[in-house]
Amino acid sequence: MKKILAIHTGGTISMSQNDQGEIVPNAQNPIAQQATILDGQVQLITDELFNLPSPHVTPVQMLAIKQRIVRAIADGIDGVVITHGTDTLEETAYFLDLTLPDTIPVVVTGAMRSSNEVGSDGLHNFQSAIQVAAADVSRGQGVMVVMNDEIHTARYVTKTHTTNVATFRTPTFGPIGLVVKDHPTYFQQLIRQEFCDIDHVVGHVYLLKAFAGMDGTLFDALNNDQTAGLVIEGLGAGNLPPQTLPAVQRLLDRKIPIVLVSRCYNGVAEDIYDYQGGGIELRKMGLMLCQGLNGQKARIKLLVGLSAGLPNDALREFLKTAVS
Repeated sequence: MKKILAIHTGGTISMSQNDQGEIVPNAQNPIAQQATILDGQVQLITDELFNLPSPHVTPVQMLAIKQRIVRAIADGIDGVVITHGTDTLEETAYFLDLTLPDTIPVVVTGAMRSSNEVGSDGLHNFQSAIQVAAADVSRGQGVMVVMNDEIHTARYVTKTHTTNVATFRTPTFGPIGLVVKDHPTYFQQLIRQEFCDIDHVVGHVYLLKAFAGMDGTLFDALNNDQTAGLVIEGLGAGNLPPQTLPAVQRLLDRKIPIVLVSRCYNGVAEDIYDYQGGGIELRKMGLMLCQGLNGQKARIKLLVGLSAGLPNDALREFLKTAVS
């Protein structure tokens, strides 16, 4: 019988609706009390690591989850399921994907409706996640996000709707598999990467989104000794308004690593345009174009690379694409 570790961290999946219709945390996680779920099929071990709404989750908590999983791997666990709030779920999942060895299935899940709402999806998602984590075919798939009977890679999945139960989507590529008749079926294979083992996380890594008419004000606000790195969601294929360039150059002069992705929902950042503020000029200035990641994922990857102490050339190679 497979031994599956369920790590509970809070979020809507652990909350309830009160008499006023407000979604509030519970003193006890109702999902964590489901000891009989899949009884006789798996041995479920429960760890209520913390109980936080996902906007309260920081890289410090992500590292704590990673360290708990490392201990579980050493203890011979067969798979791990993490329940998590959906607002920052994709960031925690990608953090784990970058920092864990690909030795056992690790699945992150959550819910869009609290435990006592009509149509609550938490228990079903939890059960599906356990089934995925317990399946031999799930090995080698990287960290996965299982929601609404779909299996997505942590690398590419993102939250696309504020309240819909089908919120988690993978733009461009789609899910890698489905949960069909209580077992996972895979249709795609993830290209793997080397994991980056870290034991601490750096702070002061920021994310800015470009907009029409943007100037250097926000960039100059980050021009200080504390700023460790910056990700910019650029316009289109990876461009910036020309008014931002002097301030961006001042950050580069301070040796602050800057990563450029696109703010677009689909596609990748590329150095296509050769005009002032275009991707070609930004690359020549020293910005690192990262292909295939959204802003929040690129920030996690930059944070992990900096926490690992990667030197400049290695950091640039690490951040070049989603799969390096």
